[in-house]
Amino acid sequence: MDFTNSGDIEWEDAPPDHFTGAVRFGPHYPPQDPDDLNVLGVHFSPGARTDWHSHPGGQVIYVTEGAGYVVNETGNRAEITAGDVVHAPPNELHWHGARANSHMVHLSLTWRGATQWDARKVTDDEYEA
Repeated sequence: MDFTNSGDIEWEDAPPDHFTGAVRFGPHYPPQDPDDLNVLGVHFSPGARTDWHSHPGGQVIYVTEGAGYVVNETGNRAEITAGDVVHAPPNELHWHGARANSHMVHLSLTWRGATQWDARKVTDDEYEA
């Protein structure tokens, strides 16, 4: 069994080339192999969001604090808050982030490879829709 004290999780700024606003990552269970489970804590400041992206093995998001949105390429939009769980199937193009008036923290569970980033940022109009 491995144990990591919360104070030992090294949070770092997310790269601005794939995010809008202030976002921080905290690896909770980094994969040993690219196909392994990857558990990542993600903290979004109010209004911060990802760019459009997908995951080869899909993604499960578990919201632990705050409130946000998750939207897929077909326009399905969910307002999410602490305790909510979202499943994005493999290769589904989507984005997620905090509401304008709230931060959001979630656990991201992915597997079977790295995030596939689309070339598009989420526009303010898409975010506010």
